[in-house]
Amino acid sequence: MITEQQEEQAALFALGLLGEEERRHFAEAVRADRQLRELLWSLQRTADKLALATPAATPPPTLKDKVLKRIAITQAVPAAADRPSFGVAGAPGFLFHGGADPSGWKQLPVRGAWIKLLSLERGRGYAVLLGRLEPGMRYPAHTHAGPEELLVLSGDLHIGGLTLGPGDFHHSDAGTSHEDNHSVEGCTLLAVVPPDHELVQFALAAG
Repeated sequence: MITEQQEEQAALFALGLLGEEERRHFAEAVRADRQLRELLWSLQRTADKLALATPAATPPPTLKDKVLKRIAITQAVPAAADRPSFGVAGAPGFLFHGGADPSGWKQLPVRGAWIKLLSLERGRGYAVLLGRLEPGMRYPAHTHAGPEELLVLSGDLHIGGLTLGPGDFHHSDAGTSHEDNHSVEGCTLLAVVPPDHELVQFALAAG
């Protein structure tokens, strides 16, 4: 039976308002309680719908110039070094990301979903991302504008009727659609997508 306190925590979790320690303890409770997971998923779907229904804000006049300058700088870099300034540069032609390095992670508008851009190769037509879903997280239904390759590194990822675990791979053709995906335990995955993918653009543009 779900307590009143758990209902309150689920609402705050869905809105991203729990503190780090409370969030960790609640995630553990979600993993162990199916009824609590279903409540959280319901609240997350409602929060997503409210976010999508919110009238679009008018961006500041300087934003367009800022984005265009970022694009111009990125496109001006030679293909062999066509990467934004993230990671640790080693010898020419090499780039390193430490697995325990917390920098570079950016939370998506969907609470509990995070991405980290590892590599961008515009000339070769692909980008490499890390993705992370927190326990009990549902990612909304979406259509793939381009091909998408996913490799689960840890945890579980449920796509349609499939349950993917560490080492499992999933490919999506351009134009295909997914209902909402979810993770019970939380998961980390590696994604290879086109350089104009919306997640890549978010990773580059978000502050």
